[in-house]
Parts: sequence; structure tokens; C-alpha cells
Amino acid sequence: MRGLSRYLFAFIMGSNFFFIGVLDRMDQNHAPLEQEFQPENHQTENNNMASLLEQEGAMIDFPQQGEIRTGMIASIAPGQILVSVGTKSEGIISGKEYEAIPREELEQLKVGMEIPVYVVNPEDASGNVVLSYVRAREEASWQEAEQLLASKETYHSKIIGYNKGGLIVPVGGLRGFVPASQVSLSRRAESSGETPEQRWSKMIGEEIDVCVIEVDRERRRLILSERAANTETRETIKERVIDSLQEGEVRTGKVTSLADFGAFVNISGADGLVHLSEISWDRIQHPSEVLKVGQEVKVKIISIDREKKRIGLSIRQLQQDPWLEKASRYQVGQLIEGTITRLTKFGAFARIDEDVEGLIHISEISEKRIEHPKEVLKEGDVVTLRVIKVDAENHRIGLSIRRVESMAYADLDWMALEEVLEEDETEEESEPSSDQSAE
Repeated sequence: MRGLSRYLFAFIMGSNFFFIGVLDRMDQNHAPLEQEFQPENHQTENNNMASLLEQEGAMIDFPQQGEIRTGMIASIAPGQILVSVGTKSEGIISGKEYEAIPREELEQLKVGMEIPVYVVNPEDASGNVVLSYVRAREEASWQEAEQLLASKETYHSKIIGYNKGGLIVPVGGLRGFVPASQVSLSRRAESSGETPEQRWSKMIGEEIDVCVIEVDRERRRLILSERAANTETRETIKERVIDSLQEGEVRTGKVTSLADFGAFVNISGADGLVHLSEISWDRIQHPSEVLKVGQEVKVKIISIDREKKRIGLSIRQLQQDPWLEKASRYQVGQLIEGTITRLTKFGAFARIDEDVEGLIHISEISEKRIEHPKEVLKEGDVVTLRVIKVDAENHRIGLSIRRVESMAYADLDWMALEEVLEEDETEEESEPSSDQSAE
């Protein structure tokens, strides 16, 4: 066909090509001749070709940027994975999208495996469909998180990390954050320590149920709550803890509040009371003198009332009793010196050490019968006393004035006197003489 020029226009995407149209241009000088020799069915053929091209294009599912598809791995090579996604040629995962795949997941990928992929670019400069496996998983995870937020359903996962504010829990391919305030009561009760490592590190690997309470894609913020997924109440937790406790057991707890009569300490989710008298061996007027809210302490379980759900605790019983050490210096029959500190109807108290007092019963003050100690004694008097009783369990020392000269203790007094004389002689022998000093 003279003078006929046909131009074919095609757009190539990957290795796929599509006919856009056929443009016939007739040389104006030979137009009549061309029309003369054109076959009768020429126009029909052109119509059929256009129809076939339209059908071919309709059968191809063109990928769109940002779309997530399920594809089949066609081949795996170092630095590159080809994935069939329904087009005539495979899409490619390479470069930074390939490097973003965690090594342990990359090792699990096999030819023929179906995987989700994200369309990064429908056609790059080389005509390839650029895909991402990591972005597909992340997008699917965001969608799952949004569905969980809307449905308020519980998601089961594991604790994989922590920071100073709470726990890190994965949801799909995302890292969700459980603030400390959203950790369950029972888990918070088990946490102890001053640093995040002390409080949370031992929980890594533990299973956890959470609810999604906030999703913010722009800030890549996913907030979770264990409390929202946990049906336990303070009352049920306390019942469970009380059932597990035994008297005499030692536990670690946290001071939750202070009152005039004592301190409340939380043990694994249940509060127990440390009465003022069980806080310290020293006399204190208020728990705040030795304790503060939030302080971690060791306590001994001294009583459990399962019916009233009350737990009695003691801190001082886990400490060495300083009174025992001081009282060990006193023996029955020993003569000592004391200062009268108080007078009562039943007797007088005398200080025999810096913070150790003994009682002189009214019957032990004088050989004569008296109605009140003030008939014989007054506060501030310094008197010689004899120890007649040492009660370590009840922290009591019995003293006597009238038995100071008792013959019943004569032998004991002679022995004590001999010990004093021997000590004096030893000291004299160890001291240098005046002549030696002069030399």
C-alpha cells in the first residue's frame, strides 16, 4: 500500500505492553490511490483489533500506589525478591525495602509462599513495580489496630521490652506501649524497685492481654491497656492474695499510705496494716518518722483474718532487737546504779542505761510498808539497785532497793567485789611507776 505510514504507540509497564491505538496517516498526494486499493474489510479489522486491545487491558489488574496485595514469591536472590502480584511480570522487593526485612523473617521466606506486599511505586524509572513486604505488614497492623480500637476486643501478646514509663507489647508488626497506669493491678503489685529495670525487666517474655485505647498513625503512636482487658477488681485480687499467704511468711511490699495508728503496705495487690508498735523497736510517735509513701519494705505476716479480709504485718520483727543486746549486760542479783525517772502508785521507774529502764515495784522500795513511792523517792534521785528479774520477751527488767543489802546475795556480791579488785590490780600493774616515768 503506497504512501501509507502506520505509527504504533505503546506504553510499557514492567515487561507488559499495551496498545493504545493505531494512527493511519495518509500522504495527501496519494490519498485517492490508497482508498482505491484498500480492502473492503479493512475498517472491520481495525474495529476488531481495538476491541481485543480493550479486552486485554480490562483483564489486567493495574497496581495502585499505597495498595496492599497478596502475592506469591517467584524467586529469591541476594538483595532481591520477585513477587507475582497479578500482572504480566513480577514486582520487585529490593534496596532499602529488602534490607528492612528482619533477618529471622527473611530466612523463613520461600519460593511459592504467599505474602502481603505494599505497592510503593507502580512503575519506577526501569519500568518495575516496586513492592515492600515490611510496609505491607505495618499497614495491615495499623488496620488491625484500628479495628481493635473500634471493637474494643482483647488482643493476646507478650511483653518484649520496657522503658521508664511502662511496658512494650507488639501488636502485629507494631510496637505498642502500655503506660504504668494501664498495667493491671496484680502486675503492678508484683513490680518493685526504684529503677525501670528493677520494676519491669523480670516481666519480659510474660504473656499479656491488652486493649487498644489510642491509635495515631501520624505520630506512630499505639497505646494499649492491660487494665481495660482485665476483669480483676481490687477485692478479687485481695481475696486471692489472702488465700496464698501464711503466718510467719516474709514478703516484700510497698508503703501505700500512713496514718496515726500505723502504715498500710501493699503485698501483691492486697493492703496489710503495720501497726505503730510493729514499725520499729524505737519509740516513735508517727509512722512518717521512719517510713514514706512508695517506699519498698520487707514485712512479716503476723496475722490473717480471712473472714474480715485483714492482714497484720510487722517490720520490726525482721530487725535485730537492740534491747536484747543491752539487756544481756544485766544478770539477776547484779548491783547497778540508776536514776529515778517516774513515780506511780505501783512503783518507780529507773533509767539504768541510755534508753533502758527498769521497774522498782512498790514492795521493793523499802523494808517498811509505804502507800506511795513519793514517801521515799523523788524524780532525779540516783540510787543503788539490785537486778531481780530480766524478762527478754516482754522487755522488762525488775529492780529492787530493799534487796541491795540482802544477805541472800552476799556470795554474789563478794564475787563481784573480787572481780573489781582483780581488775584494779591489773590496771595498777600495767601502769608505769613514777621512777620509770622520770627515767
